[in-house]
Amino acid sequence: MMRDIWHRLHVKFGFLAVTGLLLVLPRLCAQTAITITVEDSGGAVLSGARLQDAAGHLLGVTGADGRATIACATPCRLHVAAPGFSETTAQVADGAVLRLEPASTAEQISVTAYRLPMGSLESPVATRLLTAHALESTAEVTLDGKMRQLPGVELFRRSSSLVANPTSQGISLRGLGSTSASRTLVTLDDVPLNDAVGGWIHWQEQPELAIESVELVRGGVSDLYGSSAIGGVVNMIPARPAGDMAELRSGFGGEGTFDESLLAETKRGAWGLLAAGGVLDTDGYIQIAPGQRGPVDIASNVHSQNGVILAEHKRDPLRLFVRGSGFNEARSNGTPDQTNGTRLWRYATGGDWQGRHGDSAALRLYGSTEHYRQTFSAISNLPIFGDPGCSYRCGETVTRFSSPPDNELGAVAHWIRPLGAGLVVLAGADVHDVRVWDREQKYGSSAQLTLISDHQRDSAAYGEMMWSRNAWTVIAAGRMDWYQNYDGHEVVWNGSTWIPDAQQPPQTSQHIFDPRLGISRKLSNHWAVSASGFRAFRAPTPSELYRSTQVGSQLTLSNPSLLSERATGWESGLATEWSWGTIRTSYFQTQVNRPITAVTINPTSSPILLDRENLGQIESRGLGIDFELAPQRWLALDGGYQFAHATVTQGTQYVGNWIPAVARNMATLNLRASQRRLGVFSLQGRLSGRQFDDAANSHLLHGYFRLDAYGSHDFRKGLQLFAAGENLFNRQIEVGKTPTTTLAMPRVARIGFQVRLGKAGR
Repeated sequence: MMRDIWHRLHVKFGFLAVTGLLLVLPRLCAQTAITITVEDSGGAVLSGARLQDAAGHLLGVTGADGRATIACATPCRLHVAAPGFSETTAQVADGAVLRLEPASTAEQISVTAYRLPMGSLESPVATRLLTAHALESTAEVTLDGKMRQLPGVELFRRSSSLVANPTSQGISLRGLGSTSASRTLVTLDDVPLNDAVGGWIHWQEQPELAIESVELVRGGVSDLYGSSAIGGVVNMIPARPAGDMAELRSGFGGEGTFDESLLAETKRGAWGLLAAGGVLDTDGYIQIAPGQRGPVDIASNVHSQNGVILAEHKRDPLRLFVRGSGFNEARSNGTPDQTNGTRLWRYATGGDWQGRHGDSAALRLYGSTEHYRQTFSAISNLPIFGDPGCSYRCGETVTRFSSPPDNELGAVAHWIRPLGAGLVVLAGADVHDVRVWDREQKYGSSAQLTLISDHQRDSAAYGEMMWSRNAWTVIAAGRMDWYQNYDGHEVVWNGSTWIPDAQQPPQTSQHIFDPRLGISRKLSNHWAVSASGFRAFRAPTPSELYRSTQVGSQLTLSNPSLLSERATGWESGLATEWSWGTIRTSYFQTQVNRPITAVTINPTSSPILLDRENLGQIESRGLGIDFELAPQRWLALDGGYQFAHATVTQGTQYVGNWIPAVARNMATLNLRASQRRLGVFSLQGRLSGRQFDDAANSHLLHGYFRLDAYGSHDFRKGLQLFAAGENLFNRQIEVGKTPTTTLAMPRVARIGFQVRLGKAGR
């Protein structure tokens, strides 16, 4: 009943919003067709230059003659960018000629893996950027779904974060897999976003309109970012206030899914303010395969809300800011009693300083407070619900309730200084402090109430040097971490008082040094070769040390004796960059010693028992290909392929087995066609080979192909209608076997609108 009322209110709100906004649209200026020519400083035409409006929408790309004809509202203000040249923003008229200057070192692309600025051909590692246009024109509604258009990107399991248990939302890169924790670090403006308790990712935490773009770097970068950056780094670049603008995006689709996101920003002189928020809600679906379902199985779903507010003061050479955000979600994980919820508050403040001679500095102070709860149960084949004919998955019994609140504090500071021609150095330090209190109530014959407290701290200092001369670029970096796990304490409630447990959590302290060396050599203006080597690490999370987690019928026990994972890797690559696009190939190899892996210890119990252990060694080696092409002004193609031979190589009975949840072959192909009068149409295709869901390789997940589509059309300035379809062929994609088979989302469609008022100035 309440659900129907809410849906009616949602429809009414959408109708009123569209009606009100349409009333002000006639005030907006009419558009006219104009032709622009883009040249370099010497007067030579530039093909492939991108022309964007004030809101960041792509209007066109210059052809071989350096010209582009676009539709633009007068007065027309354009942002023009071309690879290797300084970007510029100017007000233009028909027939205008814009000239771009060659980019200086400080103006080139900044690659996340190296905090120092450099061009794409100079980077020794493979990077990809998902622009605002790419994020907006992707069919999937969640950020993890949008990330999967990049080859080799996968969650611990294949399911979407719309229905996945949080403890299975660890991101996997370079064929290294993950457990509930990620071997990949996710950041937002230098602030880590991996869950402080379990290392997983809250993919619905950030409002979608508040994310400007997402940058992906593959390969270990612990030399600059510390723990968890073994497979790579995902860096979310937040939107910043640049003008007076308001934007609303609303969508509704299959499985009762609706998505609302609102952003408003203003700028007055040096002051800027941005506020954004959103709601993501789905009724979900039953993940258990139809032939294996029982009366206990219900739809997995999520109901989440998020919000962020950013205030900044920018007056050259200094920018100061303060940002706060909130996130709340409630999930049903497929049975009446398997539920969880998260309430997370984050805050950050700091500043950026830019000197006159290329030197710069950044400071970030951040923290978070999280309240997480989860209920665990055992599935029974007995007719608990009173159905005498039931013989499989008939009911459940609650076995445990867990509530681990935590506090997180951290600081990051780094300074960059050019030292003569071709030499730039960086020095930095950071500290990350986490305190966790886990209250667990066990039920049944082993009923017990326990309270575990834990304190983790990682303090580090690091440095980096980049030397460029002629066609050579050499980068060396190193980081020293002091990782501590201490103040652990466990007490048990005996009915009247708390008493210390007989076995207390161990205290650990490690000093870890992670170096990296990268070399690239430009063979011409369009070709470059590169090589790099690294060491990296990941510390066990409090959840892995002290908390048990459950997904489906599998219960994974904690292990307080776990040690940090240590990785050694290298890669070499060949890259080419032209006006029509870029192609990069790379061969990679990474060995992880003491990888934390879930090992089955009792396959016949209910739930099935697994234990976290440090295995001997795993290795992933293979080939990666990435491409971003623009064969026509109106057409863009991107995607790639990853082959990963990922196996256990030392120390256990699983030597030779595939790493769980890693496919040997993965490929993506994305097509985007954009024409001002017709709109935007895109296809996202994803191919994945077979993989195994357990360390013993006894549960096979078959390969799959999935095709999504997205289309949008602009009605005058500021109003856009869109439609999207996911899993168009309605393939039954296996997500996991625990050993019960679970499936990915079936074919769904959604429609919606986006309204933008004002000029953002970006």
